[in-house]
Amino acid sequence: MNLFFKKKLRSFKVLLLLLLTAFTLHSKAAKVDTVNTHSAAMNKTIKAVVILPDAYNKQQRYSTVYLLHGYSGNYADYIKKIPALKNYADTYNLIMVCADGNYSSWYFDSPEDSKWKYETYVSKELVNYIDAHYQTLADRKNRAITGLSMGGHGALSIAIKHQDVFGAAGSMSGGLDLRPFPANWDISQRLGAYAQYPQRWKENSVTEMVPLLATLKLALIIDCGKNDFFYQVNKEFHEKLLYYNIPHDFISRPGDHNWAYWSNSITYQLLYFKNFFDGKAL
Repeated sequence: MNLFFKKKLRSFKVLLLLLLTAFTLHSKAAKVDTVNTHSAAMNKTIKAVVILPDAYNKQQRYSTVYLLHGYSGNYADYIKKIPALKNYADTYNLIMVCADGNYSSWYFDSPEDSKWKYETYVSKELVNYIDAHYQTLADRKNRAITGLSMGGHGALSIAIKHQDVFGAAGSMSGGLDLRPFPANWDISQRLGAYAQYPQRWKENSVTEMVPLLATLKLALIIDCGKNDFFYQVNKEFHEKLLYYNIPHDFISRPGDHNWAYWSNSITYQLLYFKNFFDGKAL
């Protein structure tokens, strides 16, 4: 065989190896389920997206991250807007659950309308469903929750109130204080008018829940862009955590209230949670 054909054969083998590698990587992918869960508190069926790592099997148990969407969104937002979540599930070998917050629930149990009990749903009913149907590590050391915008507020609120359920929590561009926005995003439909029920608005604003963090330690990561209309309330929340000497990570960089920012932000959040699950973050 002459030198020319030897080089051609070598090149062909390299190309074949690259193609096989690419095929193998492409064929390994997280599994995405859409499931119907039941809420006894609201007497209805609620959908959720569950992302399982490619390596998922019944001989192993997995940590779980819950993701809460923003105002006007739904359970399918994350997987549609950030399809790379499937890769992250594989990279970190964890389960992700994209919950539904019914457009504008703000993820609390509404004192104004008893049909809206999304704090109960996420913190108890959804968690119980996931633990019953998937191979989870069913303890606070292996559960985290985060969200964007309305979901950022919901994630921190639920985690702070239910520290026995979640060990880590995050927020991306979260509306962490409701009071500066009395006419926005259907909050008044969930809490009643601010002028009439200021105490409700205070009690349901995450920034007023900081003293509750003295009970158990939550691993916390907060992220908000400097051009975001929620930047000021995030900065104030960060400063209040500092005042109370509550450990947390606070990230701020140029960015707006949009999916471009959250697609970047989620990478930091998931790395932080993975470190928490591995005992490296608090």
